Amino acid sequence: MTSMRTALGLTLGLSLLAAVGCEDPAKNKPKAEVAAPMTAAAPAAGAETLRFSAADSKLQFVGAKVTGQHEGSFGTFTGTVSLVGGDATKSQVTVEIDAASITSDNPKLTGHLKNADFFDVEKFPKARFESTGIKAGGEKGATHTVTGNLEIRGQKKSITFPANIKLESGKASVDAEFSINRKDFGLNYPGKVDDLIRDDVVIKLSIRAAQRPS
Repeated sequence: MTSMRTALGLTLGLSLLAAVGCEDPAKNKPKAEVAAPMTAAAPAAGAETLRFSAADSKLQFVGAKVTGQHEGSFGTFTGTVSLVGGDATKSQVTVEIDAASITSDNPKLTGHLKNADFFDVEKFPKARFESTGIKAGGEKGATHTVTGNLEIRGQKKSITFPANIKLESGKASVDAEFSINRKDFGLNYPGKVDDLIRDDVVIKLSIRAAQRPS
């Protein structure tokens, strides 16, 4: 009887904590559609190559648990926009990320994110994204909808998300904010029993690509 009361008390306590805990930052964000990876076509002949990196762009995220949330980013990545005829729907975006460059607003958490509970950066040193299709129009007034293969921790999935894309002469900008389910990419660590980690993580992209030396 005592053990039953303890279990009931723990369950009630967790329920109350969840009820008054941190609001989910992914709650009102577009949720990426996830599917099996697709085959990416080679960049079209004659495409203009625009480059970007952490020097001019940002790859950020927001994760949350019951009692709070944490912001983070990747400090080392490089990518290209293969621009065809000034038309985003004919173009392609690729990026390669140094997983070990991950940082967060808490040094202890940063170390934890690098180990086998999360990104396991020694075993999986790179994360990658390669677009497979870009369509005009998108959720919540976005200019476009981007589909591409995202690979994290050796798990590759196709994701689709809304983005705002702007093209100028020799320049391209891509801004997006959406959520993904971390468990789709093998990031299954649940967190503490009394402080569980939410499955959905907000991804924030701010890409500024331009003509630069390779």
